[in-house]
Amino acid sequence: MKRALAVLAAALLTAAGLATAAYAEEVQHIDNGTFDSGTAPWWNTGNAPVSAVDGRLCAEVPGGLANPWDGAIGHSDIPLVDGDAYRLTFSASASVPVTVRANVQLNEAPYTTALSREVALTGTPQTFVYDFSGNLDSSNGVFTFQLGGSAEPFTFCLDDVSLTSEAGSSGPEQVENGDFADGTAGWYSYGTTSTAVVDGKLCSEVPGGLANPWDGGVGQNGVTLVAGAAYTFSFDASAAPGATVRAAVQLGVDPYTSFLTRDVVLTGETQHLEFTLTSPVDTEQAQVAFQVGANPTAYTFCLDNVSLIGGEEEPPYVPDTGPRVRVNQVGYLPAGPKNATVVTAATDPLPWELTKGTTVLASGQSTPRGVDQASGQNVHTIDFSAYRTAGTGYTLTADGETSHPFDISADVYKQLRSDALQFFYIQRSGIAIDGALVGEQYARPAGHLDVAPNRGDTDVPCQPGVCGYRLDARGGWYDAGDHGKYVVNGGIATAQLLGAFERTKTAASAGAGAALGDSTLRLPERGNGTPDVLDEARWELEFLLRMQVPAGQPRAGMAHHKMHDAAWTGLPLQPEDDPQQRELHPPSTAATLNLAAAAAQGARLFAPYDAPFAAKALTAAKTAYAAAKANPAVYADPNDGTGGGTYSDNDVSDEFYWAAAELYLTTGEAPYLADVTASAHHTSADVFGPVGFGWGSTAALGRLDLATVPSGLPAAERQRLRTSVLAAADAYLTTQAGQAYGLPMPGHRGAYFWGANSNVLNNMAVLATAYDLSGDARYRDGAIQGMDYILGRNALNHSYVTGWGEKASKNQHSRIFGNQLDASLPNPPAGSIAGGANAGLDDPYAKQLLEGCQPMFCYVDHIESYATNEVAVNWNSALAWVASFLADQGAAAPPAVRCKVDYVIHGSWSGGFTAQVTLTNTGTTAINGWAVRWAFLGGQQVTQSWLADTTQSGATVTARNQSHNRVIQPGSTKTFGFNGTSHGPNPVPGLFTVNGAACG
Repeated sequence: MKRALAVLAAALLTAAGLATAAYAEEVQHIDNGTFDSGTAPWWNTGNAPVSAVDGRLCAEVPGGLANPWDGAIGHSDIPLVDGDAYRLTFSASASVPVTVRANVQLNEAPYTTALSREVALTGTPQTFVYDFSGNLDSSNGVFTFQLGGSAEPFTFCLDDVSLTSEAGSSGPEQVENGDFADGTAGWYSYGTTSTAVVDGKLCSEVPGGLANPWDGGVGQNGVTLVAGAAYTFSFDASAAPGATVRAAVQLGVDPYTSFLTRDVVLTGETQHLEFTLTSPVDTEQAQVAFQVGANPTAYTFCLDNVSLIGGEEEPPYVPDTGPRVRVNQVGYLPAGPKNATVVTAATDPLPWELTKGTTVLASGQSTPRGVDQASGQNVHTIDFSAYRTAGTGYTLTADGETSHPFDISADVYKQLRSDALQFFYIQRSGIAIDGALVGEQYARPAGHLDVAPNRGDTDVPCQPGVCGYRLDARGGWYDAGDHGKYVVNGGIATAQLLGAFERTKTAASAGAGAALGDSTLRLPERGNGTPDVLDEARWELEFLLRMQVPAGQPRAGMAHHKMHDAAWTGLPLQPEDDPQQRELHPPSTAATLNLAAAAAQGARLFAPYDAPFAAKALTAAKTAYAAAKANPAVYADPNDGTGGGTYSDNDVSDEFYWAAAELYLTTGEAPYLADVTASAHHTSADVFGPVGFGWGSTAALGRLDLATVPSGLPAAERQRLRTSVLAAADAYLTTQAGQAYGLPMPGHRGAYFWGANSNVLNNMAVLATAYDLSGDARYRDGAIQGMDYILGRNALNHSYVTGWGEKASKNQHSRIFGNQLDASLPNPPAGSIAGGANAGLDDPYAKQLLEGCQPMFCYVDHIESYATNEVAVNWNSALAWVASFLADQGAAAPPAVRCKVDYVIHGSWSGGFTAQVTLTNTGTTAINGWAVRWAFLGGQQVTQSWLADTTQSGATVTARNQSHNRVIQPGSTKTFGFNGTSHGPNPVPGLFTVNGAACG
């Protein structure tokens, strides 16, 4: 990181084993860095002409360039050597205040950077100094200044450029992100008031009066040491106004054996410190630790350029992919598709056998598929769908390899529905997690209820300058691996849990929602008469309501975009131990519309169970929508990423469409319908894109609900919407057919991004909805086959769901589930899905380990890889929705339709209506005893019935025959009627069943 030159002249420390840094035998890599002989060999892009002016190189940079790299100057032929120590110095200025970027990087794809720094310039020349270590070997490096991105044109001038290196002499670097270029990634902190990267340094505010050095600290776990190897431990540190800090290299688990310990007296001036040690042990569980306690007064501790060099170079990472026959490691439905993928060099079909023990049950020939785009592997596929016998312990053998075992069972997904939903309770904020419900390993006190050391969430201030009020923002779910709570992620996650329940009102295979009813999950609310999935969704929905700007305040009715810690914390850290100040971040239009949509949907679903809460939610939704229309372009700051994710989104047209759709479905009011039909998303096929929908692209949620939820839309318009869902599903089936691993996602690098597993699942949800609408088994089978990829049929032979599969994710990035860093903590609970393969490699751990990976290989099950292996509520909500659908598909085939129901509302008045139901037997045998079942849209209640005995639970009504009309002969009808109450739209229910079977 940049340091003033005076800081580099640190005092010589004479303690045993301590010395200043040396920069001997330096090699200069810059030719003509003083520009005494013109500008050669420096190059420039054509839009930034350069010349030598008064002994400096000056470039004329145009304004309005979209990206930093659109205008540049540079020096090529820089040798890059992994492990070598580099020092870059230069003097630079600009005619207007501007920030440019200095990079030392590979001069060819993938353009990996060894150093990348933003440089803030003014008209006065400044000298900059950076030290860094080489991270790759290449003779094709380049030093470049990226000059684009300024709205104004300016003159950039450069002088006294030097880039030197010295050969690394002691072995590989063992510390990751020691220069904090990637924020606090890889570093933990505890016992401090705050820890954050400030001006390129990791700085902690340390309270005074901690009794012991180890009562507070920062450090890095997972350091590898080799017995007998020599190491050099170095760092730059300061403490203002002054303190004694204990620096240690030690075992990171009990008994925390120390291999090097030094008490270092620090002042406000940065010192460079260097120690040597020899490791007495082989371990992968060492840590670099800075113990900051035992000082009488508070101080600020800052750290930079932490390095531990020595030991052995780690061998190139090669993932353990197990047998080359890749299957769904959990199992298959008896009547569903059963496919596998074989990695092989063969180009001709291969024989395969399905076995149980030593018995061969089925056999056939594979289908060669060539080289798979996403994995780079030559593969074949195997289809053994014809085998339908239920059982356990099956394996598939081909090309001399035998797969992981799997089951064939109608109940193969039954527990996954429960596990995926159970994740949310364990992720709750503001409530003690009861170990008696979910296992003692997950029990913990309530987090963030303003019990020390917590500083939130019952009375949370805004970021400085954002607002003058405070909010009670308790509750909700911790969004992902951090302790933040985000309205945009919470909105879609809540909607998908609500949607999983709402689907049961209209989907013939959903069993009227019995599997999602009260007491189906292990929740403290079980037994309260409300379906448990709604109870869980309410925990987040109530938090979303608390994030609304109060009346009388600027932007009243909008929703704060997010709330989280003022600075990033390290891993692991339990919620109740978080010492950071919690802050509300500015409202945004996107968050406001997420609140409006989720609250409107919740209002109609909670109406039969808690009418006052439903009314509260609907009022909040209407208020939020009006506030969004009054503030249609208030966007989250993409740079507001200290202490939490940004979740910025500058296109909220999709959120407007989604919110208007939900408000129309709940209220039936014309203004919302007008906004729905006026939206470009209402007719656009792009609503269902090839790579799926997610928190930043929510229009599909509106389209799916308009197609499935009963409403007053004209029949032709509703059919058009339904047809659009089927067309999208057809496109996903085409994509799936082209993928040798059977997922409904393209194979190019752009389809493998942060959290892409949830988008795969959301494409499966579109397929599932197409089946619910049409009954076409092709869509059902497409959704079922897509789950194979998630549960192990992929290039890594890896299930992305904890506890599901022979080889499954278990070290997801999470401060709560930190077992990989602290064995006393649990792994994530069963049913937690990892984000998945991410070709962007957007975290330092994955980037260092997986550089150059084929897209499907860009994943590692390690807690430090937040860009491939995090948990998140909006990813688990997608899993929960799909798992709920799959758990409903155990039957071999839906029963044949042998009845017809005509439902007619004969009269309506304020608060009430009369309806008549006519049941026709369209089958060939008599119906001897009947029970007609349907679910209302919202809070309608049957108050009186005739010619049938009716009961109602929530929105679901069951009408049973009386003794005189028990039998319905083929072609005959029976009619009954009822009076009911209604306080909103009252459309014809979307599904009628007779004796559990769907009617036409």
